[in-house]
Amino acid sequence: MSTVKAYAATSATEPLGPTTIERRDVGPHDVLIEIRYSGICHTDIHSVRGDWGPAAYPLVPDHEIAGIVTEVGSEVTRHTVGDRVGVGCMVNSFRECTRCRNGQEQYCLGGTVLTYGSADADGTLTPGGCSTHVVVTEDFVVRIPEGISLNEAAPLLCAGITTYAPLRRWGVGPGKKVAVVGLGGLGHMAVKLAHAMGAEITVLSQSLNKKDDGLRLGADHYQATNDPATFEQLAGTFDLIVNTVSAKLDLDGYLGLLAVNGTMVNFGAPSEPLSLSVFSLIMGGRSYSGSLIGGIRETQEMLDFCGEHDIGSEIEVIPADKINEAYERVLASDVRYRFVIDASTLA
Repeated sequence: MSTVKAYAATSATEPLGPTTIERRDVGPHDVLIEIRYSGICHTDIHSVRGDWGPAAYPLVPDHEIAGIVTEVGSEVTRHTVGDRVGVGCMVNSFRECTRCRNGQEQYCLGGTVLTYGSADADGTLTPGGCSTHVVVTEDFVVRIPEGISLNEAAPLLCAGITTYAPLRRWGVGPGKKVAVVGLGGLGHMAVKLAHAMGAEITVLSQSLNKKDDGLRLGADHYQATNDPATFEQLAGTFDLIVNTVSAKLDLDGYLGLLAVNGTMVNFGAPSEPLSLSVFSLIMGGRSYSGSLIGGIRETQEMLDFCGEHDIGSEIEVIPADKINEAYERVLASDVRYRFVIDASTLA
């Protein structure tokens, strides 16, 4: 075991603070990564504050990890010392179920081991990426292309794959009309990726405050949802709507924006239940679906796609002692568009 520096939450109401944690020794199939940057996801805030159920404290958050391999196990074949690598929301899974064998480890029937707050093979709870180092089995470590800086790559390990997976699944490309609900950490990545795929993109946001950003990032149109005329003008328009926000929406209103056989995909995760009328679905052959990150193969595919198209996340790099301030700014929508922690400041 080795002791490394980290930041942790000790309760749902106390600020995060510096601490030390133990990382396991590097096993035959493990990779030791010196973390350079870790992104702050809204999920981290939900988890730290117990919004989705009781959490086990102390809790070290962060699952958007970018760094450098500094040691590999004796049987590792995928990575070598010096490689630029990333770790996302998962660090292990059962591996033997049909879902894992199909490259969908995020839906593992035996239980996915999440990057933090999850029971590992030895029964201990995994500490996340808000630390200086992490040890991960090689199969859950992905390669970061040289064309992407590590700080801009970190959010791709969650925000990138979370938006890439449904865009690919529903065949986004030239001739497709896509609406992105919300222009935040997830939404801005959805715009960048859908633009690179060749779709016509409309951002649906509460106001026009971020219109210039949306158009700069690749959107073709930007409409305010606080204007009822938006829902009249755009009725029956979109092949795909991706909902990135964790807020309660009028689903019937948004489903009415879909073309015949269109789909609305939810990967924003509000803490309260949503409701809809089934007539919003059956009268247009529409579908309402959900999506959870992506598997390891697809995450590597997403990173390679971003490398080919020069796509990184829009970031604000902060030192570790600004984490609590960053959490409050995320809740106030005061970030464009992802906070990334410089892990060197943890040391």
